[in-house]
Parts: sequence; C-alpha cells; structure tokens
Amino acid sequence: MVFHDVRFPEKISRGARGGPRRRTQVVELYSGNEERNASWANSRREYDVAFGIRSNDQLQEVIAFFEARNGRLYAFRFKDWADYKSSMPSRAITPLDQQLGVGDGTQAAFQLRKLYGTEALGYWRTITKPVADNIRIAVNGLTQASGWTADLATGLINFNSAPTAGAVITAGFEFDVPCRFDTDSIDITLDLERLGSITSIPLIEVRDT
Repeated sequence: MVFHDVRFPEKISRGARGGPRRRTQVVELYSGNEERNASWANSRREYDVAFGIRSNDQLQEVIAFFEARNGRLYAFRFKDWADYKSSMPSRAITPLDQQLGVGDGTQAAFQLRKLYGTEALGYWRTITKPVADNIRIAVNGLTQASGWTADLATGLINFNSAPTAGAVITAGFEFDVPCRFDTDSIDITLDLERLGSITSIPLIEVRDT
C-alpha cells in the first residue's frame, strides 16, 4: 500500500477547513417530486490546509511534507481537530464510548467504528487509523487492560481469546483520517515582505489503506 505512517503537522491541520462530503443523485420529476439515490455508501472527507499556515516556516514545513509524499502518490495520517475521538469533544475518552459488536464465542477480531446519530437511523463510520496509546477496550462494561492488541494500520482489535457469546465489546479511542494531497502542484505567491502564501492545498480522504 502506498501509505506513509506519518501525521501531517498538527499545528497546521488545526486551522484547516473542511469536513465530510457525500454524493447524492437528485432527479426532479415533471410532477415536482424528487427521486434521490446515494452514490456513496460512506462519506468522504475533504480539507484545505492552506488556512492553517501562519508563517513562512510553516509554509516550508508543508512544502517539505508535500515533497516527501511525492504529491498525490503517498497517503498519510491527518488529524481532523473537529472530529478525532470516540467521545464528544468536551469529554474524555472512556472504554464505553462506542460499541464494536457482540461476541459469539468464536469471533476474536472487532473493527473500530464510530456511530453518528442513533442506532436505528445513524451511520457507522469505520475507523482504520487509531492513534497508539489512546485505545481503551471494555467487555460487558469491564475495562480490559490486557488480552487484546490493536492493529494501527487497519483499526482491528484482536482478542487473545474470543469473547463469550453475548458479551458486548466497546471501545474508546483517538483516530486519524487517512488522506493524500489532492494536487500534484503547489502554487506559492510571495508577498512584498517575502512571506510565502498559498491559496489552496487540498487534501482528500483515501479508502485503500
């Protein structure tokens, strides 16, 4: 996989602009009614990190990061400061934040995921890039300090022994978004004070890592 397990500079990503995007086809009928169809089952996040650059040093840092990723070729981790953990922004992570599944006595691997909305009408987002040392696991409400490992490349939680049938598996975690640059060029403007500026540096979430 063309993925570099490094994070885009956090101080710059903090000022980025962007968020989730969906693709929906809307057809207006002669009657005035509409037919709507979701082209994507999952949302895809897009960002513009140019808004986070506050100095020429940060500009050079972004250029260096861009060159090291070979433009659009290599994906990387990106911290979305608006949505980077399993809990609400104002709350600390707990091992009860998100339900991963229910044990059946044989399944030992559970995918990290995050629920948006309600169980009945919500959207489960698959989390593939958790942050090391920020994962908490519980079984039936009891914190599990050991007996499991986390795959930081896929977001899979692997138990040493499969949880018993009916056991509720929950987790709390921080996570990054796998992204790549959505351009192969960076257009820099030098102002009168010789401080570089860039009008746009687009990033887009990838799903093949």
